[in-house]
Amino acid sequence: MQTSAPTAPAHTRPRAVHWLATAAATAAVIAGAALLQPAAALASQTAPGPARALPAPDAKTATYPLKCRAGQPVVLKQATGDLDGDRNPETVAAVRCETGIGTPPSAIYVLTGGNRVVATLLEPGEGLNVTELAVAGGAITATLLGYSSDAVARCCPDKTEKPKWQWRNGKFTRSATTEARSV
Repeated sequence: MQTSAPTAPAHTRPRAVHWLATAAATAAVIAGAALLQPAAALASQTAPGPARALPAPDAKTATYPLKCRAGQPVVLKQATGDLDGDRNPETVAAVRCETGIGTPPSAIYVLTGGNRVVATLLEPGEGLNVTELAVAGGAITATLLGYSSDAVARCCPDKTEKPKWQWRNGKFTRSATTEARSV
């Protein structure tokens, strides 16, 4: 004996009235969502004001990646300004190791929020001393004194550099001029 295929109950077969009811319900949900959006999501909202600027980092309380044989790093000069265009000031610090005698070479670091060192512009291994440091127009300028050779007496630097650093393409780029000084 062969049984006939079971037939689905009449209420489970889709008909035009079911499709019309589903379309009407979907349209009602979309219309309700459009009418009930929060005011902040409307196209007429005004642009937010500028974010409040953070305070400039404090160069005297920062920790520097400078290894001193004796003594602690000393901040010689500092300057602040917005270097990367984010409306928050960065601090540039000229730092060297504290010693009892002589003039050890300087380093230049850039600090950002939380007194965090984010860039090293001048390494102490370059053997230069910072005499001037400034930030203006998004650029860092410095005057550096150094020696043209090991034969030059350490009392009397004979080389002057005036580098300029600017933030470009996600890093600081340096341009410089070098001047020979007479002794």
